[in-house]
Amino acid sequence: MRRLAPVIEGRGETRKPKMLTRKIKLWDINAHITCRLCSGYLIDATTVTECLHTFCRSCLVKYLEENNTCPTCRIVIHQSHPLQYIGHDRTMQDIVYKLVPGLQEAEMRKQREFYHKLGLEVPGDIKGETCSAKQHLDSHRNGETKADDSSNKEAAEEKQEEDGDYHRSDEQVSICLECNSSKLRGLKRKWIRCSAQATVLHLKKFIAKKLNLSSFNELDILCNEEILGKDHTLKFVVVTRWRFKKAPLLLHYRPKMDLL
Repeated sequence: MRRLAPVIEGRGETRKPKMLTRKIKLWDINAHITCRLCSGYLIDATTVTECLHTFCRSCLVKYLEENNTCPTCRIVIHQSHPLQYIGHDRTMQDIVYKLVPGLQEAEMRKQREFYHKLGLEVPGDIKGETCSAKQHLDSHRNGETKADDSSNKEAAEEKQEEDGDYHRSDEQVSICLECNSSKLRGLKRKWIRCSAQATVLHLKKFIAKKLNLSSFNELDILCNEEILGKDHTLKFVVVTRWRFKKAPLLLHYRPKMDLL
């Protein structure tokens, strides 16, 4: 069957069909972007890999200190190491920040006030997120939504990354990497200092490269004899496992052991 041609107006112009739009209230989707544990909007969204339910990272970590099941569906995450099977969900967090007006700015402001109250320097990543959020709001207020502007902005961001300081302005963490297995050799330089936003996965890749291992998946990294999840940031490890201890953060590595 042939498709009918669109209606043609008097001057030979083709009338474009109007796109149907539907406005959705934030209240209608609140259940999908709020944390079941605190009933607030997701902050530092973290997802359980077993069932894909998402919570605030601080809420979930506190809950898993005494439980090993998902707060929503009660499925067992892991009998002994549930924290190893959760991961930061950047996509979900970006969605929440885009949907809820002012949430990102409010969260960045709270974090800045927290560091100022303790007399500490605000980490570079918080400063960067605050600036990017402000630029995003300003562009919407000024109506800067043209394709040329967005392309220029992307080019500028790429150049800025190239000329950047490789996260040297981030909050830094001092680490001591010790080998506790006779099957692997120790590092020549076991003392390192890196961004607090680096993850355990970054450390695995670093160690594998230094030891000429075929794959970083052959390694386990432990803190206080507990295996760390690959998506844990060093800041998260310090806060949850090294809070009242002096620097450097002591981590051990060994050949991977399969958990039953």
